[in-house]
Amino acid sequence: MNKAKNTVIGLIQMSCGADTAANLDKAADRVREAAKLGANIVCLPELFGAQYFCQREEHALFDIAEPIPGPSTECLSAVAREAKIVVIASLFERRAAGLYHNTAVTLETDGRISDVYRKMHIPDDPLYYEKFYFTPGDLGFKALKTTFGTIGTLVCWDQWYPEGARLTALQGANTLFYPTAIGWHPSEKAEFGKAQYSAWQTMQRAHAIANGVYVGAVNRVGHEHGDVNKLKGPEGSGLEFWGGSFIADPFGRLIAQASHDKEEILTAEIDLKLLEDTRRNWPFLRDRRIDAYGGITKRFID
Repeated sequence: MNKAKNTVIGLIQMSCGADTAANLDKAADRVREAAKLGANIVCLPELFGAQYFCQREEHALFDIAEPIPGPSTECLSAVAREAKIVVIASLFERRAAGLYHNTAVTLETDGRISDVYRKMHIPDDPLYYEKFYFTPGDLGFKALKTTFGTIGTLVCWDQWYPEGARLTALQGANTLFYPTAIGWHPSEKAEFGKAQYSAWQTMQRAHAIANGVYVGAVNRVGHEHGDVNKLKGPEGSGLEFWGGSFIADPFGRLIAQASHDKEEILTAEIDLKLLEDTRRNWPFLRDRRIDAYGGITKRFID
């Protein structure tokens, strides 16, 4: 039996404004609050440092990217060290001139950068023009042993792909974090909004069940037009980020869930005995037919 101590995870559901410095200060304060609530590992939403700028293609917006290490990691490293917690921060990374990534950084309890994950799946949809900004990740899927257990971080669009969740779980992760920025096109909300949110949540709960892991999905809230550094947002109605952050256990049950329109901090305990018992009773990893999955590496099987 796994004798490791249980961990409490925290998710920061927050709104993001046009002032990038204010967003970072708010994030740091929320992380401190989560630590006071008992969280050992705290995850921020995707690209929390700015409004969701990928609503339009604008070269000037590359100016808000930053190196790693850089100002955001310096600030949040101090918080991690002060509170003795692990922090997961999603950043717009400037890797080199003309080379940018959507990157999640994990900061350890001593403030050091212990892992960098670069978003693997990059969308290109109306108001989600991420291929203009981000180079696909080149570090692969991976699990990380932290002070408070083994975790894996994937980012937003990654959450729709069972392959990423599986490969991360197979490396020993017992909790998957999905920092996210996802919302409704206001013109579609009445007709498709409920179904879209349900599909988003169901997909990630399925990752929890199929892999016998906990899942923490953390989103932003608020209606944004992508205003950053006083640059005018695109014409149109923007995006209404639907919040609804949640934590699911290995049965896929929701053990914490946030509203659609409020800033909130979610916390939940990762029960390692439940994880062990679930995998014993639903031994999906044992019964995988690894000899029969060769086709999964093909784009399409004709």
